[in-house]
Amino acid sequence: MKLIRMFSTYNYKGQRNYLNTQKRYEILRTILYFAISISLFVAGWIHTGSRENLLTVVAVFGCLPACKSTVDMIMFLRFKGCSAEDADCIEAHNETLEGMFDVVFTSYDKNFNLHHVTVRGNTLCGYTKSDKFDEQAFYKHLDSMLKKDNFKDTTIKVFTNIRKYTERLEQMKALPEEQAITEGIIATIKNISL
Repeated sequence: MKLIRMFSTYNYKGQRNYLNTQKRYEILRTILYFAISISLFVAGWIHTGSRENLLTVVAVFGCLPACKSTVDMIMFLRFKGCSAEDADCIEAHNETLEGMFDVVFTSYDKNFNLHHVTVRGNTLCGYTKSDKFDEQAFYKHLDSMLKKDNFKDTTIKVFTNIRKYTERLEQMKALPEEQAITEGIIATIKNISL
């Protein structure tokens, strides 16, 4: 029953607590995949008395999705989501803006963990608690990804101070909506993040 309750409130990409929900999902899925492969191997061994049988082959092939799931699980376990206090503060200032929680961008060189991202037209602001966040590398990565989807001249700024971020959210409310651009940038962000 507890397991059902744990997944009855699944959070989709961009929703509050997405990373925490996804971590639980990936752990459970990985355990299930390996349990299936191990049970097939053991059933074949018990039934034939030898490891050399068809179920062993099926079990080995079953390890492929289990290993992929392990990699996904490790990726999600590396990152922390937005704290409840910060999320409450952001939600208080983000009523009319389009925003996403727990966004993790991956690139060939680095990974970028943003606790929240807000988009209004061609303006994008993000918040992270990490003092080691490489802003220049992030700007370069995200700008190149947005340009591939024909979003040019996008203003990108990342804040590490929650007060300054919420002040910027209040300023963004005065910007023109440009709903089509906002939705397009959010769709791009969802496609290129974990």
